[in-house]
Amino acid sequence: MPHRLTPLRAVALSISLLAGYPVMAEPAGAYLAARAATQDDNFQAAITYYDRLLDEGLADMGIADSALTAHIALGDYDGAVAIAKTLAAQPDAAQGVALTLLAQAARDGDYAKGLQLLDESKSVGPLFAGLYRAWALVGEGNMSDAVSEFDKVGKLQGLDGFAMYHKALALAQVGDYEGAEKILSGASKDIIHNTRRGVMTHIQVLSHLERDGDAIALLDDTFDGDLDPELEAVRAKLEAGEVLTFDMARDAREGIAELYFSIGAALTGDVPQTVPLVHARLAQWLNPAHADAILLTASMLDQQGQYDLAIQAYDEIPEDNAIFFAAQMGRADALVKADRAQEATDVLNALVQADPDLPGVWLALGDVERRQQHFDKAAQAYAKALDRITDPDPSDWFVFYAAGIADERSGNWERAESELKKALELNPGQPSVLNYLGYSYVQKGENLEAALEMIKEAVEAEPDSGYIVDSLGWALFQLGRYDEAVVQMERAIELESVDPLVNNHLGDAYWAVGRKREALFQWQRAISFGPGDDVDMERVQRKIDIGLDAVRAEEGAVPLSEVGQPR
Repeated sequence: MPHRLTPLRAVALSISLLAGYPVMAEPAGAYLAARAATQDDNFQAAITYYDRLLDEGLADMGIADSALTAHIALGDYDGAVAIAKTLAAQPDAAQGVALTLLAQAARDGDYAKGLQLLDESKSVGPLFAGLYRAWALVGEGNMSDAVSEFDKVGKLQGLDGFAMYHKALALAQVGDYEGAEKILSGASKDIIHNTRRGVMTHIQVLSHLERDGDAIALLDDTFDGDLDPELEAVRAKLEAGEVLTFDMARDAREGIAELYFSIGAALTGDVPQTVPLVHARLAQWLNPAHADAILLTASMLDQQGQYDLAIQAYDEIPEDNAIFFAAQMGRADALVKADRAQEATDVLNALVQADPDLPGVWLALGDVERRQQHFDKAAQAYAKALDRITDPDPSDWFVFYAAGIADERSGNWERAESELKKALELNPGQPSVLNYLGYSYVQKGENLEAALEMIKEAVEAEPDSGYIVDSLGWALFQLGRYDEAVVQMERAIELESVDPLVNNHLGDAYWAVGRKREALFQWQRAISFGPGDDVDMERVQRKIDIGLDAVRAEEGAVPLSEVGQPR
């Protein structure tokens, strides 16, 4: 499975682009609509209303700043700059104003203007201000003062790794690869190597120093030998002795783009999602080829539920880019969330045709097919994924689990049982696997005592999972232990009150202990909450009409009084 690197966390940052939203008296409709759209992160709807308020001169600072944020989030930089310029003279202008105008100055190559804006701004923090100043000095050709500025930021508590990463980029940019490598392998190494871009910077620098062996070793050690297409391409070039292009920051503008991106990436998960989104968008504006900034933009939009915008962002990464596959995987996931599963299937099928050797893509394809209940196709995709996992490790348990589900649902129980057991072997005690395997045994009337123990173990691990508690109740029911089953199923209904399967099971348990009026009520609830994937609603209605005993007699099943007894 792909090795995941923990994003770098910058210490002592105080960054907020969102000001408060004071209530306006007029026009209340536009304000309330804009406020609702903002709370839903619906930026397109928000700017429609915010711009109306701005045009009518009815916007206060909070509204104007929210409009600025929405324009940046949509990638409408001209609109954002226009708003920022109107707000710049205000003493309480929010940080987004400075970030926007500083980005514009860098985009125009007007570093003197950027330095002037920086001196006038009181809203940006010391990390951003110091590194922007350093990069602007690089842009002006004043490398000596730039290095001093990088070093000054590096003395701020907890920010040395962040500052030294940017200093290394600047040194490499001007051809001082020895100086850059000294930083990248020095005291800040562990912090810099905590991000993929930090590692790639070091690899590119080593390549320019003709230390290909060290670069390959760093690549393999960091990613544990499990390389995605981008890393495979890098490794192949290193093995061929090809000097890698240093493209992490080719000039001062791209260095400032990296500043916006790296702060946005560092803040991900620690602040409202709009904050890293704005940083990522401004990084894109400064460096449209910054694929990682595009991915961060798409990821933030995805997490905010703006799936169509996320899909558009993922589409901005061209097919010849090394991270195209990663972008398309993200695009497929966003398509699924946007209820466009067939389009997601088409995207993933195109990827496996382009490169059939990536288990992660086959796994994603299987997941999409499974969500659509195309279990035969899902099973085929999972089988392809498993074929490409030659030496399974504990992290691969989910592939076997998902394959087991697809095979069980498509009628291949023998293979499903083997896959589920393998998932447990890789991840002993995993509650979802224990529950699925145990419940499958119960449904098939096999290994009931063992199934009961599996599900009990799963409940101990996840006592608040209504589905797992329901499985325990159903296993007890199949063993004829109806009173115990009722206790567990009543607990399950507390946890999953509107699930048709749980209501149906509780109805059966109530009937078995003679609580027939309550059974009818639960079956009626099951129908009202249906349809359910695992509930035969016609059978539920039949139970309401003639009772569970009569339905079992029609089906040739043993009477409830004989359930669980040796036959």
